[in-house]
Amino acid sequence: MLKKSSNKNLNSAALVKLKEAAAENEKMVYALLETSEEGLSENTVKDRLKIYGKNEIATQKAPSWVKQFAHSFFNPFNYILACIAIISLFIDAILVPVGEKDFTTSIIISVMLLFSTVLRFIQEFRSNKAAEALKKMVKTSCLTKRKFNESEEIEITEIVPGDIIILSAGDMVPADCRILKSKDLFISESILTGEALPVEKNAFPIKDAQYRNPFGLQNICFMGTNVVSGSATVVVANTGIFTCFGSISRSLASKRPETAFDIGVNKVSYLLIRFMLIMTPIIFLINGLVKGDWMQALLFAIAVAVGLTPEMLPMIVTANLAKGAVNMSKKKVIVKRLNAIQNIGAMDILCTDKTGTLTLDKILLETHLNVRGIEDDEVLKWGYLNSFHQTGLKNLLDQAVLDHAEVHNLMRADELYQKVDEIPFDFERRRMSVILNTSKGKHLMICKGAVEEMLPLCQYALDPGEDRSLHIENDNSVPLDDLMKQQIIRMSEKLNAEGLRVLLIAIREFDGDHPLNYSVADETHLTLTGFMGFLDPAKPSAEPSIKALHKLGVEVKVVTGDNDIVAKKICHDVGIPINTIMLGDELEHMSDDELRKDMDLYSVFAKVSPLQK
Repeated sequence: MLKKSSNKNLNSAALVKLKEAAAENEKMVYALLETSEEGLSENTVKDRLKIYGKNEIATQKAPSWVKQFAHSFFNPFNYILACIAIISLFIDAILVPVGEKDFTTSIIISVMLLFSTVLRFIQEFRSNKAAEALKKMVKTSCLTKRKFNESEEIEITEIVPGDIIILSAGDMVPADCRILKSKDLFISESILTGEALPVEKNAFPIKDAQYRNPFGLQNICFMGTNVVSGSATVVVANTGIFTCFGSISRSLASKRPETAFDIGVNKVSYLLIRFMLIMTPIIFLINGLVKGDWMQALLFAIAVAVGLTPEMLPMIVTANLAKGAVNMSKKKVIVKRLNAIQNIGAMDILCTDKTGTLTLDKILLETHLNVRGIEDDEVLKWGYLNSFHQTGLKNLLDQAVLDHAEVHNLMRADELYQKVDEIPFDFERRRMSVILNTSKGKHLMICKGAVEEMLPLCQYALDPGEDRSLHIENDNSVPLDDLMKQQIIRMSEKLNAEGLRVLLIAIREFDGDHPLNYSVADETHLTLTGFMGFLDPAKPSAEPSIKALHKLGVEVKVVTGDNDIVAKKICHDVGIPINTIMLGDELEHMSDDELRKDMDLYSVFAKVSPLQK
């Protein structure tokens, strides 16, 4: 359920420490966290483990089988049946004459009660066991630097505040950390924010960090996120339940609210109990006073109590829920609590995330347009040469371009074009270039980057003309004047409005005798070739699923950390009607009552923080 929540839910002292670390330079960060460039000593680590505990988040651990079995019995109907069975057994054993004793009633009730309890226990015990087995399969370690030792792999549970961690591509961030040094660092925060594209991170101090949302701090990386590309040296600020991820996990691991099924069964049960508590004594008194045989009156009153109780109901309900759990297991769904099955069937509003749920969580090259806004394969060719020849780990956008393997064979990218130099990506330029030796003996620079960074560097544009093809050898370039720049900007904004991440591709030719030490200064007088638009597209299964939910009367609301433009695009693609969009900043200033009152007005909640989710 969407709940209005703020960053106040984070441990306040831990949050203050995190923001203080973000605001300071490297030297002051070491002092703040009481550590050094060499890391912590073993004795300090032991002391901090005692103070902060292991670097573990709060999770709902499966209880022992005894507790699970006892929990399977906890049900108002079971209480009634158990009481009736005990009273019946007491009467048959103590009050009924020896020759007339009959334990059939107590035996039958006890068997039904036991069957219902055992069936529920077996199903839930197996589900919990399967879930625990999955958890044990995953063990994570990280490269840690400590005093008097070389850097070594340590399980993340042994990490403490002040530890120096070395991160590289593919690593999971083990705690909330302040970045000390970084190189081309991109971190995927989709697990927290829902943002599909990785976020650029750096080591620069942020002076106004105390006034910012912690998830917007560029020099902080959070537990549970992972490094997509680049490398970094970080220092641990918070661990375990004091991390942002740990705070969220702690709230999720608290006692679960009762399901609609539990509430419904309890209401009926308590109604029957109240009815029995009134009717049974009245019938006992009336029958005893009229007939004068108080033993028979008691037996008759108990019979009435038994008659008012639907003895078969717990067994029938449990058997049906267990059958539903078995059917869902065939579709690879583990049901940990049987009562949750009915809750799914009873829902009328489904709140869903976007990234990885409605979308593929995979960036694809959606379009490649020339400067006239027309789909053009020539633009794809320039982009492919740039992505193919760049060194280092390819980011998600490069990988999306390289998925077009047909271009490789068509252009013979590794035969006709030999790389002679490269100007790597950096955070200030927000672009990268490769320089290739062409078959004509010239050097071809292909530059790719953000629109606002690339456009000022472009002096010309390749106009495809009527033949709609771009060939630099045709010299079909035209001056890139202010009017054309405005058209380029409008076209880029239009693509952004459709939820696309836009990059510009530009080229420049140099003579073959140009010195092989190209620099940023050479990224001028470029010729713009066109746009490349990237998108995390909707899953093919999302639209039919949404339609099926609508037919069942279930309203779907999207709760995402991504921006409202992308959310609107995906909602349109999967068939979710867009009423009004609420942003996380607006949600932050609403009370729970206001949110509850206005919930029906909104179909999309965008730029929502993990805690607000």
